[in-house]
This record gives sequence, C-alpha cells and structure tokens, in this order.
Amino acid sequence: MVEVVKYSGKYKVAWDAFVAASKNGTFMLHRDYMEYHADRFTDHSLLFYHKGRLVALLPANEAGQEVHSHGGLSYGGFVTGKRMKAALLLEMVQAMKAYFAARGFRSINYKAIPHIYHRLPAEEDQYALFRHGATLYRRDVNSVIALQNQLPYATLRKRKLKQAPPLQLMQSTAYEAFMRLGQEVLQEKYNLAPAHTAAEIELLASRFPENIRLYTATDGRELLAGVLVYETATVAHCQYMATSAVGREVGALDVLVDWLLREVYAQKVYFSFGVSTEQQGQYLNEGLIRNKESYGARAVVHDFYALKLD
Repeated sequence: MVEVVKYSGKYKVAWDAFVAASKNGTFMLHRDYMEYHADRFTDHSLLFYHKGRLVALLPANEAGQEVHSHGGLSYGGFVTGKRMKAALLLEMVQAMKAYFAARGFRSINYKAIPHIYHRLPAEEDQYALFRHGATLYRRDVNSVIALQNQLPYATLRKRKLKQAPPLQLMQSTAYEAFMRLGQEVLQEKYNLAPAHTAAEIELLASRFPENIRLYTATDGRELLAGVLVYETATVAHCQYMATSAVGREVGALDVLVDWLLREVYAQKVYFSFGVSTEQQGQYLNEGLIRNKESYGARAVVHDFYALKLD
C-alpha cells in the first residue's frame, strides 16, 4: 500500500534530504527555493510512503479545482528515490489520483522533469501517466548542448567570435544591473517581463550560491552582456541571457557563452539554452531557436500532461 501525506513545514528536513539523494531532484525542488514565492501559490505538495519508507515527493499547488505540479517552477513532477521502479510508480499515480479526487479536484496538470536533469534514469512517471490515461497537452523545445560531444559552431558564429574585441569575463554579483538589462531586452523584443525580480534573484542566489551564478562580459566599465546560470549536477542552464546594444555590436554575448562552454562548464554533461516555444508549445520561435542552434545546440523536449480525475 502507498500512503500519501500532505506536506507541511514539519517535513522540510525530510523533504530536502530526499531531494538531495533522489534520482531526479534539483535545487529548485528544495523548499527554500519553492517557497520564495509562497504567497503566490497555495501549496499542496505530497509525500509518498511505501511500507513506512519515504519513496517519492510531488511538488504541487492548487488552482481552483486543478492541481499543478508545480505552477511556480519550470518542472515539478515526481521526485523519486533510487529504489523507485515502474510497478511502484503505477501504484503511486493511482494513490495520487485517489487522494486528490477525494478532496474535490477535477484534474492534475503535470510537468515532467526533463531527462537531462536525471542523475539516474527516472521516467517511470511518464509510463505510469500513460497507463492511467493522461494526455500530452503541451511539449516545449529546449535547445541543449551535450558538452562531451559538441557539434561545431555555425560559420557566422565563428566569424563573430573572431571579430570580437578582448573583453573582461567574470563571475559577478551585479544582479540588479543585469536584471535591469534583461528587463529592457525582454520588453523590447517580446513585450514581456522577467519571471523574477532582481531582489528575488539575489535572495535565491544567497540561498543557493553553488547553483545560481551570474557571469558577465564588460569592457572594463560598462556591462555589455550577462548570463544567469542555474547549475545542477548534470546541467548548466541559462535562466536569463541579456546583452546591451553596444554588446550586440561587439558580440559580447557570443564571447561570454563561448567562455562558459569552453572553460567554465566544459566538464558538465549538458548546457541548456532554454525553450524557444510559445503558446503551449504550438508556436516555434524560429529566429530564437536558430540562434541557439548556431552554437551546436539540439532539441530536448519538455512534456506536460493532463490527468482527469472524474
């Protein structure tokens, strides 16, 4: 039998310890990350026990009669331990359905954790969701470089790097200046705002200094480009990238990314540029993804499932 327990603060230590030792958990699934914006979400995370042993977690929140796993995170499906096997995950999905249905919820929107973040194979959840009738309602395309088997840069990318002037490349704590630059770029190009404020990034970086790092390119005075990296055991992920008008002219972001790939993260398994899809995956921003692919990145999909409870 699988026992399902709703998360509360008394489980924080057990939750974080389980994430750290799991097959597929990352720092974003620790409670100190999940709860930085707790005021925006009604948490309804779950812990799953089998024969008295904690075997899985589900980061989740309520949204009316729907459950999301998790609305405030890039991914947030089942976090499972090394003992997890396919048959047990089938039982857990059944237990999850029964738990939420008994409390009046009508559906679960489930964000799978992309396989590049797995330290061990951990796709039992996607099989179990299929068996329980879940439907794929969204698929995003993330551009990723396999760093130990890199493809060459596109010709134009190589040319820009050759033409770029010497720049100062470093790890930085200039979060406010960088996020301001990022906000200007998002507003100008996409009429969007960053998901995080500078204060939130500073807070999260203080909580997870080994996982959240800002890298910048300057000419010695002016910030020309920056990349905010979310680092996990297997992936260096570009959470935000931005360059100024002057930076674009001199290719500052090209130089910075090249440095990250060749030196800073050369020993990492994957380097992720993030998604280039919009409208629930139905629209591919071809200009955006072409830029990422020019570094040799190729597609890894991020799947979203809907599971009805009635």
